[in-house]
Amino acid sequence: MKAVDIYTDGACSGNPGKGGWCAILIYGGREKLLAGGDPDTTNNRMEVYAAVAGLSALKEKCTVRLYSDSAYLVNAIEQHWLDNWRRNCWRTADKKPVKNQDLWQALYEKLAYHDVTFIKVKGHADNEYNNRCDAAARAEIGKLGESAC
Repeated sequence: MKAVDIYTDGACSGNPGKGGWCAILIYGGREKLLAGGDPDTTNNRMEVYAAVAGLSALKEKCTVRLYSDSAYLVNAIEQHWLDNWRRNCWRTADKKPVKNQDLWQALYEKLAYHDVTFIKVKGHADNEYNNRCDAAARAEIGKLGESAC
């Protein structure tokens, strides 16, 4: 299988508010940047969306190292929250509906296909790719323009 690195980040102006996301895929010395925005979203939603978008861009089964500064995203995988939510019919430990269920379901499908390792990076620090993702996600917020309110 091909080995791909994916760096992801999400951003939000207001929470909820206008949001942006970015994924940078790296394979064979080449990079592909994906980014987009949403006029009414949350930061957590953009973080998970970036991971789903990055994994969705892969055209074949791959071994992936996915880097994120999102504790929400990384902990959901590493601490098995995602597995528990699925087992509990998409309910949290306190029986509340899981937020962003549609994205978690999409991510689960990608994780079942690809061999993915999640790696937590420190946000707004010295990681070049994380900083580039952050800048691209924020640029997407800027493209959404001023609020009509």
